[in-house]
Amino acid sequence: MRLEHLGHYVLDTAFNGKDAIIKTGKTNPDLVLMDIQLNGEMDGIDTAKQIHELYNIPFIYLTGSHNKIIIERAKQTEPSGYIYKPFNDSEIQNAIDNATLQK
Repeated sequence: MRLEHLGHYVLDTAFNGKDAIIKTGKTNPDLVLMDIQLNGEMDGIDTAKQIHELYNIPFIYLTGSHNKIIIERAKQTEPSGYIYKPFNDSEIQNAIDNATLQK
């Protein structure tokens, strides 16, 4: 996995909002990387907002969308960063570094 190649430990992966919230509560990560597009009833924005409210864990959005409405909605949740797809190793590492400095 790309994150592990960069020296980060991946605690878990979720593909829908409900699982992401549950797994975050169980693993207590330092940072959550959240795709805005998720399977299931909740999108990544709603999921990240709940994770932040419940656990006060910083998060970075991953997105392929440049839709202004979606981006504005995401900004309201005060993420620690955005990474636009496709991204390279230095972009993801910089976003993680910036997020951990804000903590």
